[in-house]
Amino acid sequence: MATDSRDVLDRVDRDKKAYLEQLKSYLRIPSVSTDPSYRDDVLGCAAWLTEQMRSAGLTAETIETDGYPLVYGEWCGAPGKPTVLFYGHYDVQPVDPIELWRHPPFEPTEEGDRLVCRGATDDKGQSFAHLMAVAAILEERGELPVNVKFIVEGEEESGGEAIEAFVREDAGRRLSCDCVVVSDSSMYGPGQPSLIYGLKGMAYLELKVTGPNRDLHSGTYGGVVTNPLNALAQIVARLQDPKTGKVQIPGFYDDVRPLEDWERKEFAALPFDEDDYKNAIGVKELWGEDGYTPTERAWARPTCDVNGIFGGYQGEGAKTVLPSWAGLKISMRLVPDQDPKKIAAALTSFVHEVAPPGVEVEVHEHHGADPILVKLEGPIVDAALAAMEDVWGKRPVKVREGGSIPIVATFGQVLQVPTLLLGFGLKDDALHAPNEKFNISHFYNGIRSIVRLIDRMADIEN
Repeated sequence: MATDSRDVLDRVDRDKKAYLEQLKSYLRIPSVSTDPSYRDDVLGCAAWLTEQMRSAGLTAETIETDGYPLVYGEWCGAPGKPTVLFYGHYDVQPVDPIELWRHPPFEPTEEGDRLVCRGATDDKGQSFAHLMAVAAILEERGELPVNVKFIVEGEEESGGEAIEAFVREDAGRRLSCDCVVVSDSSMYGPGQPSLIYGLKGMAYLELKVTGPNRDLHSGTYGGVVTNPLNALAQIVARLQDPKTGKVQIPGFYDDVRPLEDWERKEFAALPFDEDDYKNAIGVKELWGEDGYTPTERAWARPTCDVNGIFGGYQGEGAKTVLPSWAGLKISMRLVPDQDPKKIAAALTSFVHEVAPPGVEVEVHEHHGADPILVKLEGPIVDAALAAMEDVWGKRPVKVREGGSIPIVATFGQVLQVPTLLLGFGLKDDALHAPNEKFNISHFYNGIRSIVRLIDRMADIEN
């Protein structure tokens, strides 16, 4: 029977150390897409991954774009059977602040069950499990029970413009499939798998506040001209009500789709220990929008957060300078049915309105992503739920996620097929932070989960 995976799972157990070593080789490539100085490494990573796909038994190539290349692979030798499209990204976040890493950030280091390295969970480790599962089936059986395609991008951490353009231009021809599988998220908790049905969107912008034509002596000119850093602080202070947590940008909540009653009940039924949550991230109190639980705020309410603020003297000791400019980076995580372009325009108008006299404000829009809700019904979703339960021993809970995966909304709009958001990470994986890690046991279970998913999908009539 097609759903009997014991032959392949036995191979996974025998070869798991080899799969781990291949992952370590992948992680050693510093494919930081946001920093142009890593360009050769990013390109080298795409070439390495292409060869890995070929070694696994796929037809593979790099697809050149205006940015970093896409890596495409396929095995389509099962006519009449469903086709699964696996998505991932081979680029990673910068490593700053590097002094906080326990080990060199691009040297994968085992700490018990933890593999510590930049990209370990976001997203090399999780998406590489897809390829290792397909490789294991092909090694054991010489063929797959379904058709598979891979599309892995190199710009997810820097806007994702290349894959966005490719998917829309392709219009479902080359990428035609019956479902998309994305593993770039966390399980609900240790031992508790989840199937994500909602992701937040995002609007990401940068502000620059400019005052005098040069840095000025703070004694000679202080109190005479507007200090751009002070002006920037005043703008930031106007963004959010300090008592209610409400974002104060006019129109910010106009299009927000409210949580349905069943969702609030489902969220409330999930295990959540507030003290454990606070201890895990090292804070004494939680704070946010009035009227919503921490889970509701994280998953289903929009936010506005300063991600970085800069300007003036940053060196050791004192320098009494009134800076000529100041800047900040800001992200707004959005929920259905908010429009990133509309929200970015609202922020732009607001900051110009509240900026004090004596400075000029420039707003640059970096990138955005639409929020998404996925319908969790049908035989493919049932196969995914059963496959995860087979491996993890528990039925996945259905949850939303506060993060954004920009291409997921595009897949939904263009391909018109279910997207299965099957994460193998944990919330303590420190993605985007120093000492990012991926549990080695989760890497192996990720491989097993995809093996089971492929075999279960073989039983679905196409």
